Amino acid sequence: MFNILKLNEISSEINSILTDEYNVTDDSKNPEGIMLRSYKMHEYQVPSSLLCVARCGAGVNNIPLDKMTDSGVVVFNTPGANANAVKELVLTELLISNRKIIEAYQWTSKLDPASDISAQVEKGKKAFIGPELTGKTLGIVGLGAIGRMVASAVIALGMNVIGYDPFLSPEAAADLDSSVIVTDDINVLFQKSNFITLHVPLTNSTREMINSESIKIMPENVRIINCARGELVNNEDIITACDSGRVAKYITDFPSGDLLNKTNIITIPHLGASTPEAEDNCAIMAAKQLKRFLENGSIVNSVNCPKLIVKKTEHPRITVLYKNNDGLFADLTQILGDNLVNISSANRGEVCYIMADVKTITGDIFDKVNSLQNVIKTRII
Repeated sequence: MFNILKLNEISSEINSILTDEYNVTDDSKNPEGIMLRSYKMHEYQVPSSLLCVARCGAGVNNIPLDKMTDSGVVVFNTPGANANAVKELVLTELLISNRKIIEAYQWTSKLDPASDISAQVEKGKKAFIGPELTGKTLGIVGLGAIGRMVASAVIALGMNVIGYDPFLSPEAAADLDSSVIVTDDINVLFQKSNFITLHVPLTNSTREMINSESIKIMPENVRIINCARGELVNNEDIITACDSGRVAKYITDFPSGDLLNKTNIITIPHLGASTPEAEDNCAIMAAKQLKRFLENGSIVNSVNCPKLIVKKTEHPRITVLYKNNDGLFADLTQILGDNLVNISSANRGEVCYIMADVKTITGDIFDKVNSLQNVIKTRII
């Protein structure tokens, strides 16, 4: 029986995946697995029982990855599971950024119903004129699952697309619409885009990538959409740019006190993945990854450990997670000797992972494996 702790409310769809061998609760003290959405784990005391954490979503800034790796905990996310929900919100925000829908609604909601509404509408609607999307250029910073879906959707609306992603894989590039122009210089994207949407993780290199200097090279009246991470944008600089009209509109899914009720800034309460479909998709994907790892040791969509998928055999399996030991694979092979059935390994930077199926596992073998240099965690499955 595996104990699974929920640190947030998770879709009940996980119950179709984590069935009889799983005890899923919100109060487990010694869980083997944790599922969460937005819960901040940085102060969380990692129990020795914990083997994996599954984040129902893409971003993992709420999880201390180094701490988890050093504790031998595999962290999963669910890339692409909420992509359609975010794409649809981006489309909504593109439209409200230029057609002044919110401002128009606020204006009409204050009209006197006893007055001549038609006359007032005809007189007042000129204040809410906004440009069309067709023929304009959208710059997409980050061409992952969400960025690629946004590209396809806006091309269908008649927009031109320029994309930037220094980590674009060949598979992702092949999935892009052929009309997308991909640049390796983000400044080119800034210079040529009437609209900009952000779809990158928060890292040292992306923090406050939208700032006074990058805004200077953007076209006048640029509109910026941020459904990725609030910290990608320097709030002080964007407030100044929006107040002056240099930026026509900034729409962010990450409200903060300094952004509220500011000129040309619209704050959305983190609705990117807030659809029933996205929550179900993320939960199901996270549960499947957690189940596969706990039951046979295979790792897929981990953000801190290497990908390694090996079909489970009838033999016992030993897994080894370790760092910086080029000779460990050979040492492990020697320890297992004729007992070894098959062995596979993978690495992600300094973090390495081995799965070995053996005829039998004795306490002596397990102790020898654990004594190898830089071993973080071993398991017997």
